[in-house]
Order: sequence, then C-alpha cells, then structure tokens
Amino acid sequence: MPLKSHKPTTPSRRHMVLSDFSEITKSSPERSLLKGQKSKAGRNSAGRISVRHRGGGHKRRYRMIDFKRDKFGVPAKVAAIEYDPNRSARIALLHYADGEKRYIIAPMDLEVGAMLNSGPDAEPSLGNALPLSKIPVGMAVHNIELVAGRGGQLVRSAGASAVLMSQTEEFANVKMPSGEIRLIRTDCMATIGRVGNVEHSNIVMGKAGRKRWLGIRPTVRGVAMNPVDHPMGGGEGRTSGGGHPKSPWGLLSKGKRTRNKHKQTNQYIVERRKK
Repeated sequence: MPLKSHKPTTPSRRHMVLSDFSEITKSSPERSLLKGQKSKAGRNSAGRISVRHRGGGHKRRYRMIDFKRDKFGVPAKVAAIEYDPNRSARIALLHYADGEKRYIIAPMDLEVGAMLNSGPDAEPSLGNALPLSKIPVGMAVHNIELVAGRGGQLVRSAGASAVLMSQTEEFANVKMPSGEIRLIRTDCMATIGRVGNVEHSNIVMGKAGRKRWLGIRPTVRGVAMNPVDHPMGGGEGRTSGGGHPKSPWGLLSKGKRTRNKHKQTNQYIVERRKK
C-alpha cells in the first residue's frame, strides 16, 4: 500500500500522509453482505460511557466478514479488494464455486483472480485457511482461532502476523505480534500470510477534523484537569503531575501488569510479551 504526502498548502496538509488506495479494485461494497450499524458513541447498554473519547464520525455500514472460513473443499475466486471503514485491514470479496459470496480479511500480496481454499486438505499457500496441525512450522499466519469453530479472534489488524513456532499433537506454539508465545490447540484454524495494508501505521492524520470523521473525540490530559476530575490534576501553576502516571480511576497506567493472576487461560501463555 503506497502512501501519498501532500504539498503544504495549509498547516494541516504540511505533515499529512495518507493511503493512495491504489490496491482497492472496487469502490462500492457488495450489498448482500452489508448490515446497518448504530453508533454507540462509547456507551454501554445502560447509556453510560464505558469507552471514553468516542462519538460522532461518519455513518458506516458493517461488512459481514467470514472469520470462520468453514466452506471446506469449495474453491473461491478473489473478485475484488475493498476498503472497510470498520477496520484497518483491507477486505477481499470471494466468489465461491457454488455461487455464494463472502468477505475475508485481505492478506498482503493477494491479487484479484487468485483461487483460495479452506479446510484440512487445502494447500498451505497465501490466503488459504487450514488447521494449525496442517500448517508447516515457521509460516506467518493471521486470523487465528482460540476455540475451534468459533472463528478467528487473533491477529486481524493491518500488517499483523503471527509465526507458528512448533507443534505437538494437541497444541501449537504461536508467537504473537506482541512477542508473546502462546499455546493454541492444533484443530484451530488460521489463514496463511500477513494481513495487508502494511503501511497503515505510517499514516499521519494531519488535522483534528480527520480524527473526528473517524468518530474519535478530543482527549484531555489528566494534568490539565482539576483534582476532582483526575488524580494527576491540580497544583499551583503548571505541573507535570509529580506522581506516577495514573488513569482517571487511580490505577497505575504505565508498566503495572493488569492481567488477572488467576485467569484460567494463563496456563496457555508460554512466554509473556513483557519479560
């Protein structure tokens, strides 16, 4: 995904770096795979803000993505690579031999016209989905299941990939993008390759308004608040806080491990991402 910079005709354009969308081959989505989506603005079912700094933004329709890849043995042709406003990765439209259409997360270097398969008998090639037991050690994978049949939950964002380190009869060692090494059952599905849109992390918005289009509202620093609003607020004159950085609720926000020590899935983490 090449990026494009802009001439500094305005202060916001000076540092703006955006995608040129050259890999997109279809501008309008497949209508049969669209679903309406209501803006939650960071609020839960009780109407209270559970995620701060959300709200507004452009109206979006949800593209129904096939994370399960459960059409075993049915070949599919890549019909288009499309933009998805709901995720950082691009999506690929598949036309299956039986006439069904589905969206998947588009791997890097996937081209229109390629033929894809899924299932235990599929080849371990780009874009194909297989159980971990059928994937050669050392391959890059994405869209990894945690529970067989539930659908991919791990490694789905732009440019991400995990590496299959080793495997036994029951479990496979998978190195996550964070560096964490985790045990995942070998009957769980994963897709070969790295997620596309690799340059996504190098995008520079350039102006606050572009963030608002994405539904991201302004973030106020804690030290700029009053003590009643934030633990790091207050002080005579300007101050940088004085204490350890905290969240608005007083929890340490840099370095302290917050994972539950008694969580059931701790037994599957072979090596933590922070040593």
